[in-house]
Amino acid sequence: MTHIAKPKFRHPDLPVNRLGLTRRDYEGVVSTLCAGCGHDSISAAIIQACFELEIAAHRIAKVSGIGCSSKTTNYFANTAHGFNSVHGRMPSVATGANLANPDLIYLGVSGDGDTASIGLGQFCHAIRRRLNMVYIVENNGTYGLTKGQFSATNDKRSKNRRGVENLFEGIDLCALAIEMGAGFVARSFSGDKHQLVPLIKAAITYHGFALIDVISPCVTFNNHPTSTKSYDYVRDHNFMVDRIDFVPKRSEIKTQYEPGTSVELTLHDGSALKLYKLADDYDPADRGQSLASLDRYDRDGAVSTGLLYFDENQTDLHDLLATTDQPLNAAPQADLCPGADQLEAINAQYR
Repeated sequence: MTHIAKPKFRHPDLPVNRLGLTRRDYEGVVSTLCAGCGHDSISAAIIQACFELEIAAHRIAKVSGIGCSSKTTNYFANTAHGFNSVHGRMPSVATGANLANPDLIYLGVSGDGDTASIGLGQFCHAIRRRLNMVYIVENNGTYGLTKGQFSATNDKRSKNRRGVENLFEGIDLCALAIEMGAGFVARSFSGDKHQLVPLIKAAITYHGFALIDVISPCVTFNNHPTSTKSYDYVRDHNFMVDRIDFVPKRSEIKTQYEPGTSVELTLHDGSALKLYKLADDYDPADRGQSLASLDRYDRDGAVSTGLLYFDENQTDLHDLLATTDQPLNAAPQADLCPGADQLEAINAQYR
C-alpha cells in the first residue's frame, strides 16, 4: 500500500498552544477513506480538541478495532501510543492497558459494527466496569468495508440505496449506555464541529466512562434520500437538546450563546460544562428523563444531539477495585511478584 506523505513545510505563523505545539502536530497520516466521509471530520474534531486541551501525545493511548472507523486512529495524534485490536475487542485491550497504567488518556474509536454487533458484549462490560475512557462511535448505520449491508444501529425505517427495507429495529447505543450506567453520554453529528469539539474536550476530562455516538454519514453506501443517517436527513431532523461550552479550569467562564435556561456542571479537575438547554424541560442529570426523551425523539423521527446524560459523581474501575496509586507498569518486580508465601496466603482465602 502506498502512503501519501504530508508536506513537512508549515506556515511559521500557525497558532501554538502552551506546549509550543501547533494543530498540525496532532495530525496523523493522510486519510485513505472516501472523499467526504464523515469519519474524517471526526478525526479533525479530535485533533482540534487535543490541541485546545494542550495534551502531550505521550499521554494519549489510541485504541480501535476493525472497520472504516477503526482506521481513523491513524489519522490523528501520530506520535501517541496506539493499538489496533481484532474486531469488536477494543474494550478488552483498553481495560488491560488502563489497569496497567491509569495515568494515560484512553481514546477509543469504534464503529457501529465493531461496537453494536460483534463487540456489543465488550462494549456493555466496559461500561458496567466504569472504565475511565472516551469511547467514540463513528456511526453510519452500514458496513462500509463489506459493501453496504445494514448494521445493527440502522433505523428500521431506513432503507438501503437500492430501496431494500430494513427488517430489524436499530440499537440505540446512547440509551443502552445510560441503562448500563455510563456517566457521560452524548450524541453529535460529524458535520457540526461547534458541538462535537466541546463534547470531545469534556469527555476527555471526564472521570469515568464517556460515550460519544457520532452520526457520521457513509458517502458511498448510506447517504441517499431514504437513509436516516445521511447528511440531509441529520441536518433536517437534528434536535439539539442543549448547546455546550467547555471551560478549562484556568479560563474565565464566558459565553456567546443565546439567552435561555442554562446549567453548569463541574468536572473532577475543576473544569466546567455550561449547558444551554434548548428544550426547557430537559435535565441531563435525570437518568429516567434522558431515556424517555431519547425514546420520544426517536419516535418523532428526530436525531437528538448534545450532552444527553451526565453524572457528576461517577467513579471508575480503579476506584471500585481500590487499586494502588502507582501504575503497575512502574511497580518494582518485588511488588509484582511477592513470592510463594504471599501466593499461598491469597489461595488460602478461597479454600
